[in-house]
Amino acid sequence: MASKNAVVIFSNSTCCMCHAIKRLLCGMGVNPTVYELDNYNTTWQPALFTLLANSSSDLPVVFIGGKLLGSMDTIMAAHINGTLVPLLKDAGALWL
Repeated sequence: MASKNAVVIFSNSTCCMCHAIKRLLCGMGVNPTVYELDNYNTTWQPALFTLLANSSSDLPVVFIGGKLLGSMDTIMAAHINGTLVPLLKDAGALWL
C-alpha cells in the first residue's frame, strides 16, 4: 500500500497529531493517500504496529517514496531541519 503512492499516511480520524501532519503536508502542496484506521477493519492498527515494531506505535505513520519516515516527531524534525522537502521532491510528491 505504501509503495503505490508518493506519500501515504496511516491515521486516525480523531487524532490531533494526525490532523496536524495532514494539514502540514497538504499546506505544502502534497496530496497524500490517507488511510484512516478507525474507518477500516479494526485489525489494521495492531497489524500495522506489529509491522512497525522498530518504530514508535504512535499515529500518524508516514511513508514517503515507499519508505517509512516515521510518526509526528520524525516528520516535524525533517520539516524543521529542511530535509522534508527534498524527500517529497524525490518521491514525486512535490514539483517545486
